[in-house]
Amino acid sequence: MIDISTKSLVVQSVLWSLEAFSLVTWTLILVKTFQIWRMRKQNVKFRAAFWSANDFQAASNLEGHAGPTYRVSQVGFDALKDIDLNTPHDLQHFGDRQDVLERALRQQIQKERVIRESGLSVLASIGSTSPFVGLFGTVWGIMHALTDISRLGSASLEVVAGPIGEALIATAFGIAVAVPAVLAYNFFLRRLKISSNNLDDFAADFIALSRRIHFRKPEAQEQSPSAVGGVVRNLKGAVA
Repeated sequence: MIDISTKSLVVQSVLWSLEAFSLVTWTLILVKTFQIWRMRKQNVKFRAAFWSANDFQAASNLEGHAGPTYRVSQVGFDALKDIDLNTPHDLQHFGDRQDVLERALRQQIQKERVIRESGLSVLASIGSTSPFVGLFGTVWGIMHALTDISRLGSASLEVVAGPIGEALIATAFGIAVAVPAVLAYNFFLRRLKISSNNLDDFAADFIALSRRIHFRKPEAQEQSPSAVGGVVRNLKGAVA
């Protein structure tokens, strides 16, 4: 921690604010890193189980999974159930089968994006404002130092160097806080785009499957499991 016992109250406040920004930045970096690792692990596990399912009905009954891809698939299956097994009862479920499915998947993908975006605006704000906060502290410190110099009536190097050097610490600290925040923001934004593209690809595959295979009740599915399973396997080979 920087020794700020000789600074003015304003410069002290600036340095304390920058220290708080730094703490928030590194906390978000750790939290977002763990979130990305966990979601990626969940997605890989579910995708493997989904494409290993014997048919579309079996894929809808997968249990013990979590993560963005799993939630998107469940929204898709729920939409198909509402469309194929029930009469549309509101505007949300009214319209062409594919349009309703695409709308449900798109809405869930947007929700997942909002979840993964949490904290990024804070990193962006810290990265963009920290240098200016530090510069404000430096300017105020220099003003304070010049006032002291004027009061002492001396402009020697010994009198000027100390206060000015202490004031410049605020700018250096502001830059030190901003750099990891900006780097982390760019990294997490890149990961967000990649994960969003992966969800879009999965939604496109899901829609392609739904066009080839109508979602059936369990008893209807049992009448011809080999035919439906064969279509799924053929489509898996096509999208691979």
